[in-house]
Amino acid sequence: MILVAGEALYDLVVQGDSDDLNGHPGGAAFTTARTIGRLEQPVAYLGRMSEDRFGQRMVDLLAADGVDLGSVIRTNEPTTLALAEVDDDGVARYRFYERGTSATGLQTDAALAALPDDVRYLHVGTLGLTLDPVATATEAVVEHLSGRALIAVDPNIRPWVIADPEGYRARLRRVFAHSHMLKVSEEDLHWLYPDVPAIEAIRDMLEIGPTIGLLTRGPNGALVVTRTAEVAVPAPRAKVIDTIGAGDAFGGGFLAWWSERGLTHEDLGTIDLAVEATAFACLVAARTCSRPGADPPHRSELPS
Repeated sequence: MILVAGEALYDLVVQGDSDDLNGHPGGAAFTTARTIGRLEQPVAYLGRMSEDRFGQRMVDLLAADGVDLGSVIRTNEPTTLALAEVDDDGVARYRFYERGTSATGLQTDAALAALPDDVRYLHVGTLGLTLDPVATATEAVVEHLSGRALIAVDPNIRPWVIADPEGYRARLRRVFAHSHMLKVSEEDLHWLYPDVPAIEAIRDMLEIGPTIGLLTRGPNGALVVTRTAEVAVPAPRAKVIDTIGAGDAFGGGFLAWWSERGLTHEDLGTIDLAVEATAFACLVAARTCSRPGADPPHRSELPS
């Protein structure tokens, strides 16, 4: 079982100078879980979801994609919203409306009580590591599962919602210490390590705990980094509609490939396997970019 913990929300998307809003279900954890489900690997979602219309729609979508709902916690609080402003290159910038909403209110006791028994992989990140109380709950889940599951972390940093940068950095370091795989974007590195070369910054994070780091570079693909080596993985060609959910689809694609082959955290030290998984993840992300909103591909749409 792959467990994905974090936020489910609705993206309100505005393109360029338009005043029109288009609503799409989203959120990093929600999209990652859907990606893994569509890639036909066993996956559960851990998080709070509203009983309002948006929340029910997202529950239905998770179920349709084969995601186990046993760890979903329902609430009367409204669904968390994100305003995604998409520029002419298809790149999205986000603003969140999260106070008093569903995604951020997950408490530690409820999260630990909702854990499945058979978790072999855990994926965390984004708002799930940023906003309390969900961030404290997510950290507790990481600590609880670190001795028996592969822990994958994608900070997916949203600087404008970080009230305490030093506290946030300290939390990331604690989580990294329990993790095995780290996925970061160039934007993440610019915030965490301004003016530090990317490989040097990633290796500094690997010294804290993870075995491997994956750097996503948009149309330039990804970089697989270990403490002693790095390999560039090209991105497939794609006509980009927008980049919403691309990084989440990448992370889900990597874990789905890893799970399909029954690999563990010990196998992350084999860089050739990590490169193969990253190439698949790049393909999943590229297919997601080729259609609007966070809409990852199904396994049947990809090469066998």
